[in-house]
Amino acid sequence: MKKIEVCLSPELIHLFDLKGKTVVVVDILRATSCITTAFAHQIISMKPVATLDECKVLKNDGYVIAAERGGQKVEGFDIGNSPFSYMDPSLLGKKVAVTTTNGTLAITKSLTANNILIGSFLNISALAQRVHDLDQDVVIHCAGWQGSVNAEDTLFAGALINLLLASFAISTDDATLAYSLYLQHKNNMLDFVLQASHAKRLQAFGINKDIEFCLKIDEYPIVPYLEGTDIII
Repeated sequence: MKKIEVCLSPELIHLFDLKGKTVVVVDILRATSCITTAFAHQIISMKPVATLDECKVLKNDGYVIAAERGGQKVEGFDIGNSPFSYMDPSLLGKKVAVTTTNGTLAITKSLTANNILIGSFLNISALAQRVHDLDQDVVIHCAGWQGSVNAEDTLFAGALINLLLASFAISTDDATLAYSLYLQHKNNMLDFVLQASHAKRLQAFGINKDIEFCLKIDEYPIVPYLEGTDIII
């Protein structure tokens, strides 16, 4: 039986051997929720980069540029980190370059994996099916917050584990903790996430609708994944 591991922060990913495995990168609030939404609204590709300067340069290559730091859009960029921004019809058929505080870092730290999938509650059932189909050990890589563990990504890891347990086995305490957290809060996930520290930071910016949207289940039957240096579907 294939194994499930959970990395609770990018600061811990060096402890995991990713070779030959599938990594699911998750940053619920809000990077991977935005990526999923963007592809559901028919962008053609997304390039995750680590720094603001890298992202700015790509505007000269025809990319729409998106950047977030500390939960807010960075001045001078086209888009911030709200999933609703990616529903704009003007993005149809466009390429997007993106850098965020946590989510793009988790992607760039997962590059030794065999497959890198983008996970969110918005596509969780399609994601679980793709993981089943790939039939490899899986590491759920939580973006966390500035190196620390966060509640919402850990909750998602537990929810994904719940969908995989028929054919995957939990192999680490991190995964056990995530699954236990999900079982405890599966009937009140929004209430739980609203008490999380990152959600409270975002609430200070008046974006409760983003938080509520990012907790919706199975809005989109798609699975973005990294191919070379670009995310596609």
